[in-house]
This record gives sequence, C-alpha cells and structure tokens, in this order.
Amino acid sequence: MADRRDMHTEGAEDRAKGKAKEAEGKIRSKVADAVDDESEQLKGYGQQIKGKVQQGIGKAKQNLDPNPGRDDI
Repeated sequence: MADRRDMHTEGAEDRAKGKAKEAEGKIRSKVADAVDDESEQLKGYGQQIKGKVQQGIGKAKQNLDPNPGRDDI
C-alpha cells in the first residue's frame, strides 16, 4: 500500500506548480505580444489563470488540513 502525503504537503506542491504555471503563462503572453500573435497571447493568459486556480486549490488544501506535517499512512 502506498504512503499518502498529508493535505498540507499536497497543497504546498500545488501552490508551487501553480506559481510556475502562472510564470510560464506570463512569459508566453509577453513573447506573443512582442511578435503580435494574439492566439498565443490568449493561451498565455489562460495558462496564467490555470496557475492561479491551482495555487488557490493548494491554499485550500493547506487550510483544510487538521494536522499539518503529519502524513497519512
């Protein structure tokens, strides 16, 4: 049986991944803006939104964890 990490740890991981996704979206939007590619610019904005949502989910997981730092076994 696989060990499960606690929600606090999963939340921190989601927040980090979301932050990276948001940053990648910002870069994508800026590059697309520089080359005047509206389609790629919109994809970059969408990626930023996905990153912010993932960060929110991570924060919620961390806030809901009754025993932060204690892994479920």
